[in-house]
Amino acid sequence: MEEPEMQLKVKKVTDKFTESLYVLANEPSVALFRLQEHVRRSLPELAQHKSDMQGWEEQSQGAIYTVEYACSAIKSMAGSSVYFQSIDSLLRHAVALKEQLGQGRSTITPQPKNPPGTS
Repeated sequence: MEEPEMQLKVKKVTDKFTESLYVLANEPSVALFRLQEHVRRSLPELAQHKSDMQGWEEQSQGAIYTVEYACSAIKSMAGSSVYFQSIDSLLRHAVALKEQLGQGRSTITPQPKNPPGTS
């Protein structure tokens, strides 16, 4: 009676041992298969994120360039106050001259002018 019982125990042990060897032998391929599945599922989303980030980087670079250009324009305008004061005084002088001409013409009758090229 001991022999069939021993055979059953040996068969169980050998089956477990065979199953363990099978799992160990196939474990790397299962891990690689799972890794491949994960990459296949997540790669399109990662590629889209990369594309979005590149677009945002380009927009940011454009905005930075615009801000730097505006800052340099403002800095260059700081030294131009002399020119604006000169323009202001010239405009005031032109307005005063126009007023003087307007007052002088009120007593003089305007003469008809010939169109250009007919004289």
